[in-house]
This record gives sequence, structure tokens and C-alpha cells, in this order.
Amino acid sequence: MIVANDLPTTQADDAVFAGPPKMLLESGAGEGPVWNPKIGLLTSFDGNIHLRDANGNSSIYRENSGSNGLLFDREGRLIVCEATRHRVTRTERDGTIVVLADQFNGMKFNQPNDLTIDTQGRIYFSDPQYGDRSQMEMKDDDGKLVEGVYRIDVDGTVSRVIDHQVDRPNGLIITPDDQFMYVADNNNALGGARKLYRFEMRADGSVDTGSQTLIHDWGTTRGPDGMKLDQQGNLYVAAGLNQPHLPQETADQPTAGIYVFSKLGKQVAFVKIPRDETTNCAFGGDDGKTLFVTAGGSLWAIPTVNAGYQID
Repeated sequence: MIVANDLPTTQADDAVFAGPPKMLLESGAGEGPVWNPKIGLLTSFDGNIHLRDANGNSSIYRENSGSNGLLFDREGRLIVCEATRHRVTRTERDGTIVVLADQFNGMKFNQPNDLTIDTQGRIYFSDPQYGDRSQMEMKDDDGKLVEGVYRIDVDGTVSRVIDHQVDRPNGLIITPDDQFMYVADNNNALGGARKLYRFEMRADGSVDTGSQTLIHDWGTTRGPDGMKLDQQGNLYVAAGLNQPHLPQETADQPTAGIYVFSKLGKQVAFVKIPRDETTNCAFGGDDGKTLFVTAGGSLWAIPTVNAGYQID
């Protein structure tokens, strides 16, 4: 395995934030933020998808979604990780919900968590299992339980692209040139991995698992969760705790916030979010220079110097 500290270094600009975090909502935004310029910001919370429009008005966009990660594809259709239903769906323009994936090799998924899409329209999603593990079905060819990463091709074919290279995959994102995939390994069990990895991608959409590069290790605190890229290639990662969850997760120094890494894997910035726990982030706003952050059900906004990368 490669370690980011072994990569070539360069002078990095740590001026990525243009101001401090501001709380927008005390409650109602738990996970999966995604911006749509036509309607505003969607988040997953308390089993529903919530909408905060451009005027700051909040409403329930979809009830009983059981969702976590949310994503709009290039045709403006909403892709949803429905964790409680063990599936990934797409909402068509007429409102019809189409199931894209709900099983692999006859086994139901664990808890589809987060997702990303490449330039070919291939969807990738993580499938961890948090909480009760007694009903897990997903196993490898040797009968070992798997918390993996999967790809849904345009023709509907589902493939597993990462299996045991990570402990418990959570957030993930593919770079705009389809060259790399970042994967958050966030196992909140005692002794679990809390690491951020980068993998090289192949042209056919497979992952070169031998290229696995460790970008950052959060040690014994809460690990990385959701992440987004700006247009300069910087990676913004939600991670950490302000209050310990002993004995599994420590917080000797408050660590909850947004960590920013350069293209070369060097940490260039950190902003603290004063709320447990920081779960995800998404760029949005009229100019794409607002980073929306979900943390413990609350919603925050941070002005940024660079606009975020948006699928177009």
C-alpha cells in the first residue's frame, strides 16, 4: 500500500474557506446533502428526504424514503441510496421510482450508503453495515461477509469493485477525469479502521486495488464520512467527533469538522463544526461557493474560495 506522505510534495494553498461556518438549521439535515439549482438543497433525515429551497424554506420532499446518500445524474434524475430497503433507486422525470440495484449474486445489499458517478454514467455506491449485523446476507465466494463498493453500469449490470480492501466503506467520490476514486473507510466498532483511501480507476470502470493509497488516518476518533471535490481538485471530507463515544471512538481533542486535502493527498485546511457529529457536505448556492455541511442533524454553510465540482 502507498502512503500519501510518500508522494511528491508541492506548495499548497490553504486559503480554501472564505469565512466561518454558519448554522442554517438546528435540526432536519442528517445526511446525503445534494444541491440542485432548480429546487435547492436536499438532505436525508429521520427517514425522509428534506428540501431547503433558495429562500431558506424547509419542507419534506419525499416521505418514508429510508435514504442516506443522494445524487442527481446528468439528466437531472435523483439517485437515492435507500439504506433501509437495501437498494439504490432512480426517480424518473415523471416521478416513477426505478430500482437500479437491490441484490448482488442473489444476496440483498447491506445498507447502501453513499454514491458517485463517472463521466460514462456509471454509478458507484458503498454498502456498509452499521448496527445489527445478524441479518447480513452479502458474502464473497468464500462465504466471508462483505461490506463493499459496487458499480451499476448503464445497461444495469452490477459489479463489485472493492471488497476486503477496506473495512467498512462509507463516503466515496470519483474525480472528474475518472482517474481516481476516494473511499472513506469508517468502521465505528472498537478497533475499526478510520481511514481515507485513494484508488486508481481503469477505463472499463474497474478499480485498481493494488494502487490503494492511504491519504489520512483519524486513529481512534470518528473516521471520514461524506466528501466532495472543488473545481481545483481539493477534497473536502466530513469527519471527527467533539464528544467521545467510548469505548469505540475517542475525542481527546475536538475533531469534528471539514478536512481539506490537496490533489497530492496533503491536508491543507480544517474547519471545526461545533456540533456532533460531522457527517457529510455538498457544494451549492448560486455561484457554487457554499459548502453545506450536515452534522448531528443540523445544517451549516461555509463560504469557500473555490466553487465546487458539480455534475453537468
